[in-house]
Amino acid sequence: MKWTNDENRTIWLVRHGESSWNALGLIQGHSEGPTLTEKGRQQSADAANGLRDGAVEAIYTSDLERAQETASFVGSALGLPVQCQPALRERSFGVFEGRPLTSLDSADSGIRDDRVVSASVRPDGGESLDDMYARVGAFVDWLGDQGHGGDVVVVTHGGTIRALRAYCAGVPMRELEWDAVPNGSVWGVRHPVASQPMKC
Repeated sequence: MKWTNDENRTIWLVRHGESSWNALGLIQGHSEGPTLTEKGRQQSADAANGLRDGAVEAIYTSDLERAQETASFVGSALGLPVQCQPALRERSFGVFEGRPLTSLDSADSGIRDDRVVSASVRPDGGESLDDMYARVGAFVDWLGDQGHGGDVVVVTHGGTIRALRAYCAGVPMRELEWDAVPNGSVWGVRHPVASQPMKC
């Protein structure tokens, strides 16, 4: 990454607040239906307030509505415009989107017992974990060429955050533990150092 004085720069990864489909236990992926619940709006506001004291100079967000809603809280708190980037979308789950989470097993997700067991498995009509990793990696590489001199906030999704953290740490998806990334949580990453959670 071509940050200015990059050893002092952080990418803050924010997972969107709870959505209506999170609350219902439905697979979201690229679906446009989910919007933030009242709890999700409060989580978004809390995450935004936790970022006020940083040296943030840019905000990027997934173009999916639930992420854009969360990013609007961050933009308002920091007094910065929000830039949409489709590369920051959640993994596409194809035909499984809108179905209960319980309908997606490891043969289609590539994840079992909180570990990646196959990064190349692709749900019908969707993306593999390797596909998502390549997509978010291209975003990180692009971001490094933007010449930012301060920190950057990226508002995105749980799976995308795991992939972004892995890419910045130089860890392939096939070796990844699928840890918890709660709604509204904030994670700091530096390239190429592994991420550490930030408590808001």
